[in-house]
Amino acid sequence: MNEATTTESPSSEPYRGTVTSSTIVKLSGIAKTFYRGNEAIHVLEGLDLDVPTGSFEALMGPSGSGKSTLLNLIAGLDRPTSGTVVVAGADLTRMSDGQLAKWRSQTIGFVFQSFNLIPVLTAAQNVELPLLLTSLSRSERAKHVATAMRIVGLEDRMHHYPRQLSGGQEQRVAIARAIVNDPKIIVADEPTGDLDRKSADDVLTLMERLNKELHKTIFMVTHDAAAAERATVLRKLDKGALQ
Repeated sequence: MNEATTTESPSSEPYRGTVTSSTIVKLSGIAKTFYRGNEAIHVLEGLDLDVPTGSFEALMGPSGSGKSTLLNLIAGLDRPTSGTVVVAGADLTRMSDGQLAKWRSQTIGFVFQSFNLIPVLTAAQNVELPLLLTSLSRSERAKHVATAMRIVGLEDRMHHYPRQLSGGQEQRVAIARAIVNDPKIIVADEPTGDLDRKSADDVLTLMERLNKELHKTIFMVTHDAAAAERATVLRKLDKGALQ
């Protein structure tokens, strides 16, 4: 079945598969323009990008260069003004908002600078959230959660609340939530921005493991040169163009 039309829920066997194409992200002729009143702000212009399956890429650039805009296009959170965005075999520019939402839930894992954990839920309950919209049974969801928490090294913190965790542990819970639905791609926006150096290094080591051992494609926006060094590919964006 063509991946562009596949809408399967995660299977009961966590972290099962890989995409078959050698290129998982292909952006062609991308332009993105925002408007402030009558003023047109051209954030991206004529941008092309190919991301190989299984790569760990870091994107750096000055503030306002379009890094987060590019990340949002790859993740299906925004649409280009012109050009095509093909991710994991799906042409995102041809999908409705509803189709995009379903595709994101099955394809993309999100990691942000702020951990975005719900304080009244335990770590395990936070990790389970993306699975509540799938057809998985309660026991299958529990299996996915336990696997994700074990991968991030927090199986002994499953029943702790965010306030009982350090910042580094909170970000690891957020990463567990990002991988619990076995996404093809992890998009990370400044994942170490709120962490001290040791916690940041622990999170980056975890992301390296996800890339090397679980073969997850990772696309990370960062201002942190030490974080960028952990990636296998470094890209720089300036004034809407890749350098």
